[in-house]
Amino acid sequence: MATDLNAELSKKTVIFGLKVWVLIGIIVGVFIIIILSVLSFCLTTRKKSRRATDKLPLSQIPTVSKEIKEVRVEQVSTNGFVPREGILLTIHDKSNDKESDRVLVHLGMSKSRNGDNSSQSGSFHHVEKDGGSQSGEDGNSGTAIVYRPSSSYPITAPSPLTGLPEFSHLGWGHWFTLRDLELATNRFSKENVLGEGGYGVVYQGHLINGAPVAVKKLLNNLGQAEKEFSVEVEAIGHVRHKNLVRLLGYCVEGTHRMLVYEYVNNGNLEQWLHGAMRQHGYLTWEARMKIVLGTAKALAYLHEAIEPKVVHRDIKSSNILIDDDFNAKVSDFGLAKLLGAGKSHITTRVMGTFGYVAPEYANTGLLNEKSDIYSFGVLLLEAITGRDPVDYSRSALEVNLVDWLKMMVGSRRSEEVVDPNIETRPSTRALKRALLTALRCVDPDADKRPKMGQVVRMLESEEYPIPREDRRHRRNRAGGSTEAESQRENSDTDRSDNPDSTLESRRNHLT
Repeated sequence: MATDLNAELSKKTVIFGLKVWVLIGIIVGVFIIIILSVLSFCLTTRKKSRRATDKLPLSQIPTVSKEIKEVRVEQVSTNGFVPREGILLTIHDKSNDKESDRVLVHLGMSKSRNGDNSSQSGSFHHVEKDGGSQSGEDGNSGTAIVYRPSSSYPITAPSPLTGLPEFSHLGWGHWFTLRDLELATNRFSKENVLGEGGYGVVYQGHLINGAPVAVKKLLNNLGQAEKEFSVEVEAIGHVRHKNLVRLLGYCVEGTHRMLVYEYVNNGNLEQWLHGAMRQHGYLTWEARMKIVLGTAKALAYLHEAIEPKVVHRDIKSSNILIDDDFNAKVSDFGLAKLLGAGKSHITTRVMGTFGYVAPEYANTGLLNEKSDIYSFGVLLLEAITGRDPVDYSRSALEVNLVDWLKMMVGSRRSEEVVDPNIETRPSTRALKRALLTALRCVDPDADKRPKMGQVVRMLESEEYPIPREDRRHRRNRAGGSTEAESQRENSDTDRSDNPDSTLESRRNHLT
């Protein structure tokens, strides 16, 4: 059978004497070529038809509408105030005879400090138009300079957010590239370092709009940077309060995690009480009370005004920044925890700074806002006395600030606890108010500590603590009332002044 088939295929045909199998191969090849040619022709025809439909006839091109404007590019004139290199776009509306709109576009051509003229920022920035201004956030970012050809003066001072990118990966704030922050900090120069610790390094920098910022570069230690980045963003990314350091933006690029804050250039409370800022003079009593009151307001906002509440967990003097007007700015939320509705506390690993940590938190790991209140009480005592919370250079009885102060108050020596560096000493009433507030905050029983909102009212009230004469007068006026009503009034007075009998004893000694 196979031999017969081979014999048949090997026979010669009349077509040029080709064998049968050769002729079959030629026919199959020609057929394949025809199919490919047809497919190629079809595809070419389809592409041409698409291009034809995309092009409108000349008669169908619409006339210039009111929304279409001619944009001419002009170099910014050197006459007048020009804060940064940029290009002035003149937008001319052909549909009417109105004056052309001028838009100043900052292209980020800012040069780095080391003279590298070729280094430029790679992100688009801000557009400012005559008659209005654009801001980085909905009305919360402050005001921006508006440039008008007819005026040589800016309307207001620039906002830190003027000129920053208008987009974000997280839905808030401003996203910076690594290159943006390298330029801002002179490639993270050592000369720009403001501080460092286990979390990373903080650098001073200037954005392309000239605004000073603090850039926290988190160390990437086994995911710690990612964790701290998430904590700070979650804790204060959306909150706004005049006594909280403002988080302006962030950088998420590769393994880099960085946070960009407003720059507060007047040191922190620790530096003013114990460190380098003392060379500028010592804080007055009024300045100290202004700083602690601002701190109290910030904590009251975090604990009582937002949901979920934020427990800072690391309130201490070095985390209280101070601006030029001596307003407090609470900073460093790397250890913060969120406490949702219905939760009285959370259990967590004990973190914080020795001397400021509440005893119940140190012993059990149970954390809630009462821990911050204890830390604030220590901070208030530190501001009053000018002493460190724990100072091993002092005698054994004076090492712990809280224990020493309780001893001094119990010995009727409260006047002696005031920082001797304060030139104008506070009045007895002002000192008594501050000490009683602090002692209530550091009460060993967490349930008896006041809320931060109450602390704010106590510090602000000129009537707290109530003078003994006023209390005696009130009791006499209530003499006609029933015994139960009298007892209720006395009970309320006791609660408003002090949490327990030991604190009542301390209050009586503050005369």
